[in-house]
Parts: sequence; structure tokens; C-alpha cells
Amino acid sequence: MNNDITLASETIKTGGIILYPTDTIWGMGCDATQVEAVNKIFYIKQRSDSKSLILLVSKPEMIFNYVQQVPEIAWQVIDVAVDPLTIIYPKGKNLPANVMAADGSVAIRVVNDVFCRKLIDKISKPLVSTSANISDHPYPKCFSEINTGIINLVDYVVKWRQEEPIGNAVPSGIIKLGVNGEVQVIRK
Repeated sequence: MNNDITLASETIKTGGIILYPTDTIWGMGCDATQVEAVNKIFYIKQRSDSKSLILLVSKPEMIFNYVQQVPEIAWQVIDVAVDPLTIIYPKGKNLPANVMAADGSVAIRVVNDVFCRKLIDKISKPLVSTSANISDHPYPKCFSEINTGIINLVDYVVKWRQEEPIGNAVPSGIIKLGVNGEVQVIRK
């Protein structure tokens, strides 16, 4: 795992794209603050850049660096969430426009996965996390289901957890929070 973290972080710091296991499913990622790297993710996924992306952070405190105003209810939700949960916050900051939605909101998940936490801590930036599939195609439930075209287009493929069998991997739940504490369920 440590070798993968070193090589993945070096790739990310130079604007590269990685294929990596998350706390949910296999994903493609990059430094969320690098515009060109994010554009490459959209290209590989064949996804419209009008769709926003999910960002991963290693600890809740990182949210303050990328969200203008964190609704108070967010801390309660983060504390009680049992399964991986992505929260859409009203207004992002210190991020390029291509990782945020058209309304300026930003989707962030605090990861529990040890590999992801260590990688994010090593790069000291949020990590883009989007499923390792072509847009509008099924997401891979394990590494062996990832399209070889995607594998050939990324700059580094993490070896950690590639051999895990097909499991019950599913994307995270998503909720959207308003500045006054409104909660909207986007994906269960």
C-alpha cells in the first residue's frame, strides 16, 4: 500500500490521473484543484463538463478550505453517517469551476478508507472521485470490471485491492444541504 501511495501521490502532484479503490467503488481521481487534470477526467469518462464531481477529503476540518459556509447540520450528519455519504454544500471556494456545479455548490465526502485518507494527507489537497466507467455505463463493482480503455488512459493504476472479489460495492449516498439546514436526498 505504501508504494502505491507514493507513486499515486507523485502522479497526482504532476497533474496525472489515477485509478484507485475508494471507500465505495473503484474510481478515477486527480488533484481537485488542477483544472487540466479535472478536464482530463471528463475526457476519459466521456462525460459532459456541465456535471459536477465528488471530492474526497481525509478529515472533516478540510471542508473549511473548500466550502464558503458549512451548514451547522453538516457536522451532525457527518458524525452519525454509518455508510459513505457525500454532502453537497451550497458554495465552494478555492476550487476550479469545473469541479463545482453550475450553481457553485460542491460535493464532498470525508472518507473512512485508510488508503484514501493516507493518499489525501500525502497530497494535502482534495481528491476527485468519480466512478471508473464511461459516463452512462454501469460502474465497476471490482477492478476486473473496469474497461481496459479507461485503464489505458489513466497515468497510474493503484495495485492495492485489485484482487478483491466482486462484492456489494455501491456508490455513496448523496444529500444536499442548504445554508439554513435544509436537507435534500439526492441518492440513497
